[in-house]
Amino acid sequence: MRLLLIVLVLLTAITQYPLWWGKGGWLRVRELETRLQTQEETNEALAARNNALAAEVQDLTAGTDAIEERARAEMGMVQEDEVFVHLLPGSQSQQPGQSSVSQGGSPGPAAGGPSSR
Repeated sequence: MRLLLIVLVLLTAITQYPLWWGKGGWLRVRELETRLQTQEETNEALAARNNALAAEVQDLTAGTDAIEERARAEMGMVQEDEVFVHLLPGSQSQQPGQSSVSQGGSPGPAAGGPSSR
């Protein structure tokens, strides 16, 4: 009887080994589920990027608004009746009529110097 019990316990252990640590065991399944979840998150991010690019392509092929916006932003293009004004970040703006001498520079045309008219 004791021998039969030992044999049954060993057979149970032998059959349980592949379920836990084998090629298709529970540990491997958990690892694969984690990798699957990570890959699905990556796929969702890439799908969102693809949708945004598809919308941009649609805008560029369907109308001129997107093309005009891109030309203005990337190339600095303006229409014929527009004036382009470029403001430098961090620079001090002068009020009309102020001379640049007060800021330590040389007098210019606004300070009463020679003009090119």
